[in-house]
Amino acid sequence: MQILLQQIIPTYFEKEQISGSEIWDKNITFSKGEHLHIVAPSGSGKTSLIHFLYGLRKDYEGTISYEKENIKNFSLEKFSIFRQKNLSIVFQDLRLFNDQTVKENIELKRQLNPYHLPLKINEMAKRLGIANKLNRLAKTCSYGEQQRIAIIRSLMQPFGFLLLDEPFSNLDEVNRSKAFELIKEECKQRNASMIFADLKELEFFKGERILKL
Repeated sequence: MQILLQQIIPTYFEKEQISGSEIWDKNITFSKGEHLHIVAPSGSGKTSLIHFLYGLRKDYEGTISYEKENIKNFSLEKFSIFRQKNLSIVFQDLRLFNDQTVKENIELKRQLNPYHLPLKINEMAKRLGIANKLNRLAKTCSYGEQQRIAIIRSLMQPFGFLLLDEPFSNLDEVNRSKAFELIKEECKQRNASMIFADLKELEFFKGERILKL
């Protein structure tokens, strides 16, 4: 499976905003199994790009294709089914259900198209230090805890590409490392790719493909 970007430019960008970008207005292929780190300063369109790839927004020029099919031609139903099998995401704003428990937030995602058994939720929560939060309402958790919830939730389904929009912004170095190792293990298990967007280069991502937005 491949993602092909052909001269993508947000329609609301000025020409100077794409100057020097290694992604905007370029032809780029992302292949399943490789990992990509997108380094994107504030205002460069990092979240927009992630939303374009996930099909949430269409306000761009150019073409994004999955297996040579333009995603702007996908119906809502087709894209929904496609996401369940091929795309998972950690949004920058997380999008948790605040009045559901931590475990319910994760389990709701798992049930849509199960990849793991329910016990895997407890195992991952323990690894990321939030096992004692599973029966708490999501809104009572700190933002760093909520980021770990969103990461675990994203790993509950099958995927070929995992889209990550600043998933570690409120985590300390130890918890970043634990979360990154878990993500890498899950991607390896599926032979999947992560497309990891952040404001700066991250130390543990060295050796992977890096593009500046």
